[in-house]
Amino acid sequence: MSTTVTTVEAPRERGEVLRDRDILCFSHDWSGDPLSKTHLMRLLARDNRVLWVNSIGYRAPTASRADIGRALKKIARVVQPVREVEPNIFVLNPLAVPSYGWPSIRTLNRRLLRWQVRRAMRRLGFSRPINWIFNPAAAVIARAFDEDMVIYHCVDEYTAFSGVSAKGLADLEEQLLRTADLVVVSADRLLQSKARANPNTVLVRHGVDHRHFRRALDPSLSVPDDVARLPQPVIGFFGLIADWVDVDLMAHVARHFSSGSLVVIGKATTDMSALEQLPNVHLLGRKPYADLPAYCKAFDVALMPFRVNELTLNANPLKVREYLAAGLPVVSTPIPEVEVLDQCRIAGQPETFIRAIEAALTDPGPRPERSEAIRHESWESRLDEIREHLGRLGLGLAPHRSACR
Repeated sequence: MSTTVTTVEAPRERGEVLRDRDILCFSHDWSGDPLSKTHLMRLLARDNRVLWVNSIGYRAPTASRADIGRALKKIARVVQPVREVEPNIFVLNPLAVPSYGWPSIRTLNRRLLRWQVRRAMRRLGFSRPINWIFNPAAAVIARAFDEDMVIYHCVDEYTAFSGVSAKGLADLEEQLLRTADLVVVSADRLLQSKARANPNTVLVRHGVDHRHFRRALDPSLSVPDDVARLPQPVIGFFGLIADWVDVDLMAHVARHFSSGSLVVIGKATTDMSALEQLPNVHLLGRKPYADLPAYCKAFDVALMPFRVNELTLNANPLKVREYLAAGLPVVSTPIPEVEVLDQCRIAGQPETFIRAIEAALTDPGPRPERSEAIRHESWESRLDEIREHLGRLGLGLAPHRSACR
């Protein structure tokens, strides 16, 4: 193993952990909504250079119009050169076959990706990088770049997603777990399952861009026109609306609060007919991240209506901390990583969910005290936790050169 093992004791050395390094990041597409990966890499780019490798997929595409459209867009982007999208963050659009159930395809992907990433590294002058992997499918090329260190940052139970080859992805993840120098997980349930394969597995929960979402409390911030004059109460949700979101539960809420408004913000990839037929439901589609605090300012209560299943039991929903940072009361289904916050109303059945919303409406809208209660859970503090874990293991010290421009 090529990891440089150093005893980290002096304060000066601890301060050098994860600084002046070249970092590979295998994640989702950079153009998507900011997720945990985006926040952490933006922070790391202050002191390091990051080669962000856009999604290599972990499920085979279907013949649906949406999947075909995504595939064509990805193929078109492959010819684009590596570009610097923000200071010290460079984005590579790779070509890979998004199917990992067959050994022959894994071999093909390993060769394709190794060639593309190595070429980008040569152009950027990257050497001895830290390979920071969020996508378990990238196990096919872990240790292919003379890495100084491999970090597997696991934020979901990927085998529980719809449409994936669960066995193939589980095999890849097992390989990655055993290869990684450090495994970081975002939920306690993930800690219990992943630590079996790697004793250097640590729990670092998600953070929040507190400064951004606290803008909902700014008196000078204008509420967007499309929600400014809606009948109250305004009950809100933002985020990807996929099959793990309980659309039927949201419809039940809308019917109960028929004189109010249910505002749903986000891209939908699941059947929305239960909501589309209700006159007081406002499906606004995806909105820019920069505008979310203004929409939060319009909300009286925010919802976290996830179905309870293997996927969501392992999830740590970013939106909950973002709602709280905006000062909103939150009503959620019983998701363990929401319950552990001890700042949200939890309800498991439709009628108790309604009662929890009614209780939240006794103190509606953004409140400074709710925002202040989550201030300490910043992304900066989460990155400091990761640095501490690396320092404890003697990993992540800067090489004897400056990688950052």
